[in-house]
Amino acid sequence: MRCQPPAEIGASYSDIDTPALVIDLDAMERNMALLAERVSALGVRLRPHAKTHKSAMIAAKQVALGAVGICCQKVSEAEALAAGGVRDILVSNEVVGARKLSRLAALARQIRIGVCVDRFEQIAMLDAAARQAGAQIDILVEIDVGGRRCGVTPGPEATRFAAEIARCANLRFGGLQAYHGRAQHLRTPAERRAAIDAAQKGVIDTVAHLTAAGFVCDTIGGAGTGTFLIEGASGVWNELQAGSYIFMDADYAKNVSDEGGNAPRFEHALFVLATVMSATTSEQVVIDAGHKALSNDSGFPDVWRRPGLAYHRPSDEHGVIAVASGATPPSWGEKLLLVPGHCDPTVNLHDWYVGVRNFGTPQARVEALWPIDARGAVG
Repeated sequence: MRCQPPAEIGASYSDIDTPALVIDLDAMERNMALLAERVSALGVRLRPHAKTHKSAMIAAKQVALGAVGICCQKVSEAEALAAGGVRDILVSNEVVGARKLSRLAALARQIRIGVCVDRFEQIAMLDAAARQAGAQIDILVEIDVGGRRCGVTPGPEATRFAAEIARCANLRFGGLQAYHGRAQHLRTPAERRAAIDAAQKGVIDTVAHLTAAGFVCDTIGGAGTGTFLIEGASGVWNELQAGSYIFMDADYAKNVSDEGGNAPRFEHALFVLATVMSATTSEQVVIDAGHKALSNDSGFPDVWRRPGLAYHRPSDEHGVIAVASGATPPSWGEKLLLVPGHCDPTVNLHDWYVGVRNFGTPQARVEALWPIDARGAVG
């Protein structure tokens, strides 16, 4: 059962209950418009990743700004987004299991669906599921361009996969998935460029083998918030899959901007609002946001615009805020904003977005309450 939202539309910012997942709507919209503009200028397609926001409402806004469709990682995410009106979804991941394949094929009867493969057994099972459902599924062969996670070795092996896909009546070879996830959080521009340059060589080699065998790659997908400018300008990738740009998080903010100021600087737009629930000493206070409100896999959240305050020692329902010498300690009952260390899994902990307009001003009001449609969608 979905919990009650922590606010009402039209309510003052100060009336939002906590812990709450709050969006600065103006900042998010600027982020979305900025990426759409930059990707359009690069002359490539945008297919943003919905694993960040898990929201059909936000996906619709991205499509309205020119995105050709949406990425997700799980069949259940695709189902939730499709139910919310998204009509073109790439599951940028491998899908294993008869039940999930059956669901994916059923979804392909309703909307355009793509999925990634890196084993021949997957191809046979996908074809069987699509045939039984009377559906057509687009297939991208995933190549490992440096992430050391999923994907076949770049080069001639992808040609064998394309040929196998071409023999399947209910599958269509769509191209390559070439995402380098490990490159996204390399801190310096030089490190990120070196990683993507190496990835590009593998993609070019793979495409050359496919072309020689008569296969056309309609899509060469990949890229993320940390590297999309590099892939977009490469002349190799033609569909970019950035996701975190809409919200940003504390970990992404540690990346050094690209040389020459060419990288757009996205703004923090996602926060967890928390309340000081205990303040018994001057050295620390305790807030009502712990592990169940924030993901700490990429580090603890930053306390927004409060120098000298540092989040640490979370437990299930508590977070401790250390107060540095000379800093002003928060008062009992005071509300603090936290910038999550990692936005994606933090979103998955909440039922609702509270969208605030005129964020950070006396006029701040709740403008939107959006359910997180694919919360908990892990299968």
